[in-house]
Amino acid sequence: MSSPVEGCPSSQVNTRLRANHMSQDPQIVLAARARLGECPVWQAVGQKLFWVDVYNHRVHQFDPVTGKDCYFDTGDVVSAIALAGTNRLLIALSDRLAWLDLPTGEVEVIHRIEFPHPVGTRLNDGKCDAHGRFWIGSCSDHPGQAALYRYDPDGSLHIMETGLTISNGLAWSPDGSTFYLTDSAQHKIFAYNYLPETGSIVDRRILVDLSAEGVEPDGLTIDIDGNLWSALWDGWCVACFDASGQERSRIELPVPRPTCLTFGGPDLTNLYITSASVGLSQKEIQKCHTAGDIFCLSSIVQGMSTYSFGSNHLGRDSCNHDPGN
Repeated sequence: MSSPVEGCPSSQVNTRLRANHMSQDPQIVLAARARLGECPVWQAVGQKLFWVDVYNHRVHQFDPVTGKDCYFDTGDVVSAIALAGTNRLLIALSDRLAWLDLPTGEVEVIHRIEFPHPVGTRLNDGKCDAHGRFWIGSCSDHPGQAALYRYDPDGSLHIMETGLTISNGLAWSPDGSTFYLTDSAQHKIFAYNYLPETGSIVDRRILVDLSAEGVEPDGLTIDIDGNLWSALWDGWCVACFDASGQERSRIELPVPRPTCLTFGGPDLTNLYITSASVGLSQKEIQKCHTAGDIFCLSSIVQGMSTYSFGSNHLGRDSCNHDPGN
């Protein structure tokens, strides 16, 4: 049973550091100290940021205005979330999809996924498309044994891609014609032709290849101009690529392992970046003690709206409950 966020007990509240919204440098907005912060999702109606701490089994809700951060215990690894109607999130646990009820904190499993190699495999990053379908990948200790799945609002599950190792950051072009998928273990971001009406992907090609650097592209988001923003694990930065895969810029961070990112704020011009401390030695953590914190870069470009599960081109979420009140 998970713990509801109602009332935000003091033990569940982190203090944020105020961001300088006039600065182009990333600022810490939440001293989260997460083990593996991931999957930030912006709730437009409530103006809140949902995110997960994967190995601490928590879904968090952060209010950038008040600095209040509260969490739900999920009782299992939780790697991805999606807004899903009034007062509810769709969440990805180790091998299951479930509802998280925001008023009560209850978790209700709705679908279990069977992996070819259950040991060493779990669900990883996920996101909804404009038709309200939830795309979720897996990661595996067995090279080539991870996959990408599509979970539809009718409850059906479809295998969309195989032969992956760490299925990660995904996004769609603003015009809906291209789907992007990251395989961190291959150090690559792929592009596919996307057929929005059927939810099909075809003609995979390599868009970005970072294997020469050794850094791993992790989470991914996209702006309204079609540029891809990728968190570079062990790269101390996020990178921006245009739709042809040409690198446009990098933004340095004070932590080695940024994990994922999304645009938020009233005008979707704040770039929120999660990070991780997992796997770092004690010496490394002492050197970069902000590892696991959430950063924000303001006043850059405008991002895309968040799509909700079960919606059809709604864009702005329909989750209008504020469990922090």
